[in-house]
Amino acid sequence: MKDAVDRLTPLGVMVLALLAEGDMHPYEMIRLLRIRRDDRLVAITNGTMYHTVGRLERAGLLAEVGVDRAGNRPERTTYTVTDAGAAAVTEWVRRELPRVDHPAEFRVALAEAHNLERGEVVDLLRGRREALAAAQSALTDGHDLACAKGVPAQYLLEVDRELTLLSAELDWLDGLLTRLVHPDFLWGPHGEPSERYLSQRKAARL
Repeated sequence: MKDAVDRLTPLGVMVLALLAEGDMHPYEMIRLLRIRRDDRLVAITNGTMYHTVGRLERAGLLAEVGVDRAGNRPERTTYTVTDAGAAAVTEWVRRELPRVDHPAEFRVALAEAHNLERGEVVDLLRGRREALAAAQSALTDGHDLACAKGVPAQYLLEVDRELTLLSAELDWLDGLLTRLVHPDFLWGPHGEPSERYLSQRKAARL
């Protein structure tokens, strides 16, 4: 399992997470990711999608379930996520959610955090908060020392920016944790698919 998780890319995680919603062909995955604007998180092209699907199939994380043709369109192969694929997604999210050195991966992990139990997500994000606070403290000390030594402000612009971003993320994370622990914050499966979700799936199949 560790090898499979280590080889997963952010796009691979999103493909497996899509297939957890239902069997799909790659073209449908591309359209659905774009409809949902998930191309903000990962670069999506036909080439990268088909390459990713091929790698996931060879790794046993997804499997072919059928081939169909509609009208004059090319044949489309439909895939399903395997038990190993579903487990790999949760392990990958579990690994990336508390890390502070993989910002791109964290965005995808956050988008897929709903695959984990609420309590585990809270614990992982609290671990992330501790790491961010430690990084902020160390960077603040370094900034203050540089200022005390007379380092011109022009050489500290990147440090200023990083401190501002760290402060903003800590504030956001504190607010998120407050919402997450409240029972009114919906988490996990709840009710029938919404009309919006069904319309997105229908549009992606066209």
